[in-house]
Amino acid sequence: MTAFGKLIRTTAFRLTLVYLLLFALFAASLLGYFAWNTRRMITEQITDTVNSELSELTEQYTRGGLRGLVTAVEGRALRPGANLYLVTTPQGQGVAGNVSSLEPGVMDHPGWAETFYKRLEETDTKSHYALVKVSQLSGGFRILVGRDLEERRRLFAIVAKAAQWSVLIVVVLGLGGGVFVARRVLRRIDAMTGTTQRIMAGDLSERLPVGRSGDEIDRLAENLNAMLERIEALMVGLKEVSDNIAHDLKTPLTRLRNRAEEALAKAGNEGEYRAALERTIDESDGLIRTFNALLMIARAESGQARDNMIDFDAAEVAHGIHELYEPLAEDKGLSLDVAADAATIHGNRELISQALANLVENAIKYGQPAGASAGNDPAASGAAAKTPDILIEAHREGDNVLLSVTDHGPGVPEADRQRAVERFVRLEASRTQPGSGLGLSLASAVATLHGGDLRLADSQPGLRVTLVIPSRGVEQKTV
Repeated sequence: MTAFGKLIRTTAFRLTLVYLLLFALFAASLLGYFAWNTRRMITEQITDTVNSELSELTEQYTRGGLRGLVTAVEGRALRPGANLYLVTTPQGQGVAGNVSSLEPGVMDHPGWAETFYKRLEETDTKSHYALVKVSQLSGGFRILVGRDLEERRRLFAIVAKAAQWSVLIVVVLGLGGGVFVARRVLRRIDAMTGTTQRIMAGDLSERLPVGRSGDEIDRLAENLNAMLERIEALMVGLKEVSDNIAHDLKTPLTRLRNRAEEALAKAGNEGEYRAALERTIDESDGLIRTFNALLMIARAESGQARDNMIDFDAAEVAHGIHELYEPLAEDKGLSLDVAADAATIHGNRELISQALANLVENAIKYGQPAGASAGNDPAASGAAAKTPDILIEAHREGDNVLLSVTDHGPGVPEADRQRAVERFVRLEASRTQPGSGLGLSLASAVATLHGGDLRLADSQPGLRVTLVIPSRGVEQKTV
């Protein structure tokens, strides 16, 4: 398709043509109304003048008879101007006036008429057009008074010519403006098209150009860029997940295979086979938990879980998690406490409960007794004895509900907190503790799903992890 063909097919050019047509019709209607109104006004002026003169001449005939009328008409006919006068006998013969000929039958019908005529003093054969009024006098005489319409015709011609030029100028300017606007829009659309083609070719780092006008195209480009950033982040996340799955799940799968192979090669009795199968089941359960966590994270990040959002009390969730994990904490010699105020929250209860449970599991896994960091300081040891080793909290803060877990473990260095929420990341280099490194990732995904975020802070000593969830929920918040 040629450049001109693309230009005239653009929406901007077509809209310009529509507006041009509407404006041209409006201008033509306005000028037409002006011409018609001017014509009517001139005609009214002529009729008023003719009626006035006809009334005066009729009165003159009444007072002075035919002689007085002829004298008055002859006097007026000699004046320069466009006025017309004619007095005829009952037989139609001219008696006085400045009109030599009229269209047939004009003098036979009293009243108004528009007719062609010729003047007495004119030598050419050209006819003129006039508005006249015929009146019958006593004795059968008739008198005609009128006015030439050349002035009205010239004025109407001026208006018509002005209308033609106006419409022509409107069309030219409209087409020029349409071409300018369409070319400008087409350049921006072509730039966007080129960018989208590069994006479709695989370069997700490309972004649509955004101008400085802030118009609807710029707003569309900004929203599309935000969408592209989200897509790029998801694609990067997907690649990282794929890499992490290939790397982190390869080890347990290899271990699972090696144990099964070892059992086949070395086990000599039923008990050894049974022990090998139990280890295989334990390893399989760990893999299933990892995949379940990945599926839950994917569900949260995709937004599917928004269909199951309800209103519930965050304090009930906190007390439920406390009741569930308190025995596990006691087995590790840790005290688990809860401090929760009633705080209604709109969200997915299952995912928020799972996220909080993951935070408590991490605290139990890496936490230490509160007095472990006090050393030989009696005052610090006494204060630590009154402090729970792990504390679950739930309370409202402004428009948000905060669910936090605080422990007295080694904590997370500030430089590693951003990386700690990534999938399969475990800051413990030796990896002596069981786990897949997905707990904080799930909690972060759940917070994002609800329009909140996950905050990691130093509890001096230890770590404080907080789920910040808008109390009204992301669905109601954006309405």
